[in-house]
Amino acid sequence: MMKLDIQLFAVPFRKVSKTRKRMRRAHNALETPGVTRCSSCGEIIKPHRVCPKCGTYKGKEVIAQDTTKEDE
Repeated sequence: MMKLDIQLFAVPFRKVSKTRKRMRRAHNALETPGVTRCSSCGEIIKPHRVCPKCGTYKGKEVIAQDTTKEDE
């Protein structure tokens, strides 16, 4: 005779309610990233970072920008 391999899987005893399912997924929502404006040029940047456009941080020039290059 042929021996059959039967695999038993875990089956939930009860249906997961809508409330319990939503509570589990409550932390999965996307959050908007925090942004601020540069105090020198007004560019939108992430807080506590050097502005890539003008090279300033907290009103002081940290990175010297090339003034000969024009924005297109």
